Amino acid sequence: MAKSVLIVEDDNNIAELLRLYLEKEGYLATIASDGQMGVRFFESKHPDIVLLDIMLPVMDGWAVLRNIRKSSNVPVIMLTAKGETTDKVSGLKMGADDYITKPFEMKEVLARIEAVLRRGAPEMQPEHSRKRLEFDKLVIDLDSFELIVDGKKVDTPPKEMELLYHLASTPNRVYTRNQLLDEVWGFDYFGDSRTVDVHIKRLREKLEGVSDQWSVKTVWGVGYKFEVTTG
Repeated sequence: MAKSVLIVEDDNNIAELLRLYLEKEGYLATIASDGQMGVRFFESKHPDIVLLDIMLPVMDGWAVLRNIRKSSNVPVIMLTAKGETTDKVSGLKMGADDYITKPFEMKEVLARIEAVLRRGAPEMQPEHSRKRLEFDKLVIDLDSFELIVDGKKVDTPPKEMELLYHLASTPNRVYTRNQLLDEVWGFDYFGDSRTVDVHIKRLREKLEGVSDQWSVKTVWGVGYKFEVTTG
């Protein structure tokens, strides 16, 4: 079944170019030309992913993102002319999964969409390929993108899930920020190391004090690790 993409973009040329390109690649694409329309279409059409501009009429992209995150963890990729690090960090803190600065190449957009949608249904995967990790009071299920902390499901954006799974899949291994950017965000991501810091901070807020058998540790001057204690 084709994946659906909601494009929230007021520049008609950019929106139509994205729509034509995505439909050519087999996606179902819908365009909203302002933020309020974007929220309305999101609620009615239930897209698999959202491409969201920041500078929008009626309601800006930040407000649209806040509305989406009130009820959904659907992946959101920000598309914007704002390229400053502060804007990127703000978007990530608010729950965006990726960030592309205009002008962009269509093949880059497609690669990023594929990256955040790359999660086959668990029932379609052989048992040995299931991506589920279990620790004391913690379940990280990358197939269903569920984080269960102390028996309760905790809403977690996809990129945070991928980062935590990546760290926890090799306990006690130290990763540099650049390694995490490359291995979690992918070769096509041109962000900076603060992106990793933002996601680690948000994960710690969800996981702090849950168990004394594991923790997300900072290795000063190097990076991060998922530390598991024995005994």
